[in-house]
Amino acid sequence: MLDIQPTALPGVLILTPRRFGDARGFFCESWNAGRMAENGLHFDFVQDNHSMSAQIGTVRGLHFQSPPHAQAKLVRCGRGRLFDVAVDIRKGSPTYGQWVGEELSFENGKQLLIPAGFLHGFSTREPDTEICYKCTDYYAPDCDGAVRFDDPDIGIDWGLTGEAVLSDKDAAAPFLANFDSPFVWEGTA
Repeated sequence: MLDIQPTALPGVLILTPRRFGDARGFFCESWNAGRMAENGLHFDFVQDNHSMSAQIGTVRGLHFQSPPHAQAKLVRCGRGRLFDVAVDIRKGSPTYGQWVGEELSFENGKQLLIPAGFLHGFSTREPDTEICYKCTDYYAPDCDGAVRFDDPDIGIDWGLTGEAVLSDKDAAAPFLANFDSPFVWEGTA
């Protein structure tokens, strides 16, 4: 069983797999291609990524991978708690530049499904937070890109209580106004 909730951005979904628990703990299917297909979701995930952020307030993003290696992602939290964000960057989209965010944690088991054409980023809310995500294409350094996490035109409320812990790449990312998106809205999610 899989609970699927839409967000304010068409195509970005909150997926919560059912957990089966007993005295030992729990079991869940975090991904099942057949169950997803039954719900009209067809993704061919080819790469799994796993990162750990030691400090609260670590921000990774806002990242994308451009065509021909654009990636959809299915994101979950393996340990700790994070605020996961998707931003629409499809030229011509009625929701271009808009964002949605969802708290993902080990406890709540929620996952965020982010199609290609969206920026992705997250901020950690607990130390030693782990993020696990599936991608529909392999990492391609020549297609890797980013937009500033604190862009005022996007206006994401990351819930930070201090300065963000950033990589040099993320600190130097361009603002959305100076960014020429490689994605075009095709009238669907």
